[in-house]
Amino acid sequence: MVKIDKEEFNQKIFTRINNLINEYKLIKNNDKIAVALSGGKDSVLTLHALSKYQEQSDIDFELIAISVDEGIKGYRSSGLDAAVNNCKLLDIELVETSFFNTFNYNLDDIYQEFKSACIVCGVFRRYILNKTSHELNCDKIATGHNLDDEIQSFLMSFARADTIKFSKFGPELSRIHPKLVPRIKPLWNTPEKEVGMWVLMNNIDVHLEECPYSYLSLRSKIKGFLNDVEDKIPQTKLNILNSFVKSLNVETKPPVLYECKYCKEPSSTDVCKACEILKLLEDIDK
Repeated sequence: MVKIDKEEFNQKIFTRINNLINEYKLIKNNDKIAVALSGGKDSVLTLHALSKYQEQSDIDFELIAISVDEGIKGYRSSGLDAAVNNCKLLDIELVETSFFNTFNYNLDDIYQEFKSACIVCGVFRRYILNKTSHELNCDKIATGHNLDDEIQSFLMSFARADTIKFSKFGPELSRIHPKLVPRIKPLWNTPEKEVGMWVLMNNIDVHLEECPYSYLSLRSKIKGFLNDVEDKIPQTKLNILNSFVKSLNVETKPPVLYECKYCKEPSSTDVCKACEILKLLEDIDK
């Protein structure tokens, strides 16, 4: 077994992240960046990487973190604890929100009404993260999407023939509505395996458990397939990412966005997905 030097490994992983930020100009002077912090390994590395970049870079920017409690009994509490601990360690403000406080529902109480818990969870999490970031006057939301997540998302869209979502591929999404805070992905070209190695080698406090609902998702199936291929043919994941970068040529048109007639948040239709789900749940409760 090859022994890996911790300092060399840390330098490698943070240099890659810094180079990505610089290459794509993900952060600019006077930006206020909100890290979407679940307490899992990817979001915690994102928090540490941006904190370190803030110390070493000439760019002057503000950093905060936002955690969302979805309401998953026996799972989410340890992730929130890790989020709190890492923010205290790095002296970063943490804003805590929840599904229940925003929508009056916990995920545990409503997931069975949907084909997959990930559907409602994704809609509600994105809604809360964006609304909270906008209210805090943030310029960008930094998410912990890593290389594996990116190619999984792309292949999910490919499998569904959902080519509109191809425009979301890449380390940065542009602002397309005054109330829609752009996303950046500092771990965009960092393999998930290396994120896990960083956590273990540096004894970082993170929540490592898989979400109890994740096995129901298409993402879980694609993730398993890609991991099997990677075990047999190393570098496959990186090759897929590079292939997308070189060959993908999506003709993008400026999207037409509205404001939801109920909550006034940005939406591709006159009623946003969150309010659509809430209306469905209200009808079920009657």
